[in-house]
Amino acid sequence: MGVARPVTIVTAASQGIGAALANGLVERNHRVVLFARSAGVVDLARKLGGVGMQGSVTEPMDLEAVVQLALTTYGRIDGVVNNTGRDKQSLHVSGSAYDPDLDRSLVDIPDEAWLFGVDLYFLNVVRMARAVTPVLQGQGGGSIVNVSTFVAPEPRLIFPVSGTMRMALAAYTKLFADRYARDGIRMNNILPGFVENWPLSDAVRRTIPMGRAVTMAELAGTVAFLLSGDAGSITGQNLLVDGGVNRGL
Repeated sequence: MGVARPVTIVTAASQGIGAALANGLVERNHRVVLFARSAGVVDLARKLGGVGMQGSVTEPMDLEAVVQLALTTYGRIDGVVNNTGRDKQSLHVSGSAYDPDLDRSLVDIPDEAWLFGVDLYFLNVVRMARAVTPVLQGQGGGSIVNVSTFVAPEPRLIFPVSGTMRMALAAYTKLFADRYARDGIRMNNILPGFVENWPLSDAVRRTIPMGRAVTMAELAGTVAFLLSGDAGSITGQNLLVDGGVNRGL
């Protein structure tokens, strides 16, 4: 008999995409354990009937603590959604434009920014996997979904740190899938395009074949599918949810 109400950890869940994913999972009968730097994550978790804690995805001890919170509260973990924030070196043009002809040199990005990107976009998943995989092995399986970005398959100058590190995440996800599929543990990445919380100019909108932003509800539905048994044979994949922005990989 399957688990009636799966238990799912969602990181960076106090606002934006993370909060939307948490709401969408609760609507689909998940019990949620929410985690974010903001104190508001505890209130949101309570509102959604779950539990929450403050912490950073760049701190291994915090990630281990949220895994323990889930086990203490519910006795099991069925899924993990690894969401994260944005690094300060993202070179998007605030407010609207998508302009690859940036006026800043790639080689001007300091080591500190690259290293922070490793923590924020890559090691967050590695460390969470280290903490939760033994639990999922003991239970006979589970699903991990990482929120990546549409620039992961083909990095763009507009997001240099994020795009580079999430290419590394794609490689790690494939390795994880190869090793732990035998234990019933799946790991996949979703690659959102321009999401509705991102202000789009007409110029950007014209680059999207669907002519609109990705909705939060669409992301939540995709994540819920990948966490579910309906996706039981899907692992190691990078699933674009971008309205067709990436057309020639």
